[in-house]
Amino acid sequence: MMPEPKPRTESAARRLLTEHIITQVDKGTVELRNDGIVHILWKPRGTIEAADALAAMVGINEVCRGAEHPMLVDIATADGFSLDARSMFSTPCAASRIALLGSGPVARVVASFFLGVRAPCPGRFFTSRNEAINWLAQAD
Repeated sequence: MMPEPKPRTESAARRLLTEHIITQVDKGTVELRNDGIVHILWKPRGTIEAADALAAMVGINEVCRGAEHPMLVDIATADGFSLDARSMFSTPCAASRIALLGSGPVARVVASFFLGVRAPCPGRFFTSRNEAINWLAQAD
């Protein structure tokens, strides 16, 4: 069971971090950027399974250190996501809002599934990285 994130006292998107944190997970990286956005980048040409999704969720909570942050998930690089992996993404973690970034049919299916289930926080699908980051930077 993953620990619940603590409520934050200020918007993570507005606060600049002095520490840039990256953790490796089996099929990608989880990065807490200096602008307060958590970025998940999956390795190219891999199918994300439930264990990979769980490792990413643990990595998110690890880099966030108990605070909530907006999250950019780059789903364009993965070949696919198993049904169990997609279900894992409805589990609460340290994300305050989630922008899914992709462009192909796999990304659209994953985004539709995620946005169609009971998401743990607000989420949107984007095909533009700049638009996704701008949306994440908005106050919750």
